[in-house]
Amino acid sequence: MKEKEILTEEQQKELLAKYDRESSYRQDTGKWKWVISFLAISLTLFHLWRALPDNGPLVFLLQGAVHLGTALGLIFLLYPARKTGFKKKGVPWYDVILAFLAMGSVYYIIFRYEWITGAARVLGFTTMDITVATIGIILLLEATRRAVGLPIIVIASLAILYGLYGTNIPYFGHGGFDWAGLSRRLFFSTDAIFGTPIQISSTFIFLFLFFGVMLTKTGVGQYFNDLAFGLTGKYTGGTAKAAVVASAMQGMVTGSSVANTVSSGSFTIPMMKRAKFRPEFAAAAEASASTGGQIMPPIMGAAAFIMADYVSGVTYSDIIIIGIIPAILYFTGVFVGTHFEAKKYGIKGQPKDQLPPLSGILKRADLLLPLIAIVFMLVTGWTATTAALTGIATAFIVSLFRKDTRMGPLDIVRALEQGARVALPVIAACASAGIIVGVVVFTGLGSKIAGGLINMAGDSLFLLLLFTMVACILLGMGLPTTANYVVTATMAAPALIQFGIEPIAAHFFVFYFGIVADITPPVCLAAYAGSGIARANPMKAGVTAFKLAIAAFIIPYVFVYNPVLLLQDASFITVVPAILTAIVGMMAISATMIGYFIYKPYWYERILLFAGGIMLVVPENLPVEIAGLGIIIVVGLLQYFRKRKKEQITETA
Repeated sequence: MKEKEILTEEQQKELLAKYDRESSYRQDTGKWKWVISFLAISLTLFHLWRALPDNGPLVFLLQGAVHLGTALGLIFLLYPARKTGFKKKGVPWYDVILAFLAMGSVYYIIFRYEWITGAARVLGFTTMDITVATIGIILLLEATRRAVGLPIIVIASLAILYGLYGTNIPYFGHGGFDWAGLSRRLFFSTDAIFGTPIQISSTFIFLFLFFGVMLTKTGVGQYFNDLAFGLTGKYTGGTAKAAVVASAMQGMVTGSSVANTVSSGSFTIPMMKRAKFRPEFAAAAEASASTGGQIMPPIMGAAAFIMADYVSGVTYSDIIIIGIIPAILYFTGVFVGTHFEAKKYGIKGQPKDQLPPLSGILKRADLLLPLIAIVFMLVTGWTATTAALTGIATAFIVSLFRKDTRMGPLDIVRALEQGARVALPVIAACASAGIIVGVVVFTGLGSKIAGGLINMAGDSLFLLLLFTMVACILLGMGLPTTANYVVTATMAAPALIQFGIEPIAAHFFVFYFGIVADITPPVCLAAYAGSGIARANPMKAGVTAFKLAIAAFIIPYVFVYNPVLLLQDASFITVVPAILTAIVGMMAISATMIGYFIYKPYWYERILLFAGGIMLVVPENLPVEIAGLGIIIVVGLLQYFRKRKKEQITETA
């Protein structure tokens, strides 16, 4: 591969900073570097210490205060006020003041814990309490703007305004709050900023993000790439297929669509272009596969932890098992799409001498032990905290087996610091999402939104799903995965559940459509990041990614109409046929989107393939499924004979 085609580390950072707000942090913090390192390492050690079986987390407010307060201080020291300032050296004096003011306002909860949880609820909160809460809320919103982006701040601010002034809004009105009452409920209770999202973030999410850092430090990410190319590289369109497989595996531990697109894409996209894939397709293949990483168990963009808390009777280990079939269907759709694209343009596999030898890859299979360990612990009933600690410990032990992966003291220190850094945007997003959730709960807005959606849809389940899908995609265009799920699970999922949909299906529905916003034009940040590497037209890359990931727009509807794919009331006899028909249906739909099946289809054949594919994914309707399969077979035979005829003419010419 030409050296100039591969992005340097600096180029990757610039691309991430352009398309991923979470990566726009200062590269050179000057004399404050040591303070940042101390705070970050301390935060990681705190979480590891409280996760030990003999300790356990502190009470919610105290655990959350340490978690959020330290994170806010780090954000102000690391993230500049303007996106263009991340290259500047040092930390401005005003950001230092804001950092310590933010930490102080949240740590205030620790120092005044007895008063806040006791006498203040009887005697009333003091002016000092309300002043600190006000400062804390304002600085939280500013820190979130810096680390996550403006859209979530707009929604959180509108929520606050609604809490203050929404008393006279027709249908959506409520009893009303003054600022003193609203601010103390937002800041000093476990129903808003320190509610479920930040509680889950401070116990489970942080540990799993650190687990991902440990895997990166031990070379597992590169191993995923090598394994993917070793398994698929020699086949038709092998470079694109390898990119899909590698991103699926990396998604198990990263869960960030834009970051995954840039880190994997800097290697896979140039390879796809060299294999003669169109630049926009190379960008789209990596973006759609990387976005799918957020639905890949066990981490699932960190939303799985919160989903387990929101859906009663479902544990985290249940969520990751339930999520396997949807993830398989999604990646099958993307994988098949790359195959049809390669067949359409005659793109072959890579020569054997350009691929990593499979024998050498298998010798390094021990690198998968941390992932195997964490999944084993989860499915055998251990807590997520214990599973994460086991995975972290296993990753460290495995790293000692080889010189090139062995972690020395300095590597350990850097990993501890990086563990806190990668968690900062998630912490800020969870806390700000808590503001939105708190207002929705305090005012009863959630039930009113659910009722409004049901009234608009009438008796039509399809219309209700359609309205919910649009709302989730619009929110997903501005919110990161975790925050998006928290908001949609609070505001949209209740409408589906009230309509009679299985709770787990409703939550997976809103979760999926929040994620696909990253590859849905016009705001498709993962596709834009991929186009930056491929030097392709961003909008064309976005449209192509949408076509490749069409499964993600169909599968959620199947969840609702046929929860058997989410293992609800399922048995082997019901699950296997449902999976097989869904896969065949997705193949036909992918062929429609790409414009190739057995041979290049006529326009009416594409319509027939799409119709046949939809008929196959329609649940539990055998006559319709048989008819759909028949349509696909007929179209396939027509194309096969047309292709043979074309080949015979070519041979005799």
